[in-house]
Amino acid sequence: MLNLDYSFLNWGVISSFVLKGLVYSVQLTLVAAICGIALGTVLALMRLSGKKWLVVPAAAYVNTLRSIPLVMVILWFFLLIPAGVYSAIGGQWALEHRAELSAVITFAFFEAAYYSEIMRAGIQSVPKGQVYAGYAVGMTYPQCMQLIVLPQAFRNMLPVLLTQTIILFQDTSLVYAIGAYDLLKGFEIAGKNFNRPSETYLAAGLVYFVICFSLSMLVRRLQKKIQIIR
Repeated sequence: MLNLDYSFLNWGVISSFVLKGLVYSVQLTLVAAICGIALGTVLALMRLSGKKWLVVPAAAYVNTLRSIPLVMVILWFFLLIPAGVYSAIGGQWALEHRAELSAVITFAFFEAAYYSEIMRAGIQSVPKGQVYAGYAVGMTYPQCMQLIVLPQAFRNMLPVLLTQTIILFQDTSLVYAIGAYDLLKGFEIAGKNFNRPSETYLAAGLVYFVICFSLSMLVRRLQKKIQIIR
């Protein structure tokens, strides 16, 4: 039986450890989501271009990353990228925060494969007649995509994109494998300081649940509003 006694814990001290990790987890989520959506959109357009020299590499990228465990990709980027690359990116700061920077790069490229499939579905959900109408008034393919298709695709796929971002936030806990200071790491350090790892790990699970459940409820409300607009 676990002795789950929280009375001795100094929550002020714990919060100082946890908030530092929470800030990094949120930063990692936002940067990875923005970069992943941008790269994923490019990959989706490549796969829908109908040109084999664009379709094949984009499909290979997406299918490969979607078939590999995320924690393995995290370890690959962290262990295989030379220190000189990090030094070139950010000098001494990058070397001192190699784990955190490696996690950002990994998540951006990895999540792009998942966002790509979401964006591809969103683009295909826009009626082709609207694209043909754009061509009829003299628009080029890039103009049709920029002005007609992508705005509607983003609106259609917004709830799914946000849901994937919530999953991304949960997955940030995997950077624990390379020692990056995320939310889970903050709880771990607090647990070691108070010699109560069981209690702090349970507290970490509760915090993840509250954050993700709350965000899921907001996404559900947004989805209902979008359905009403349609």
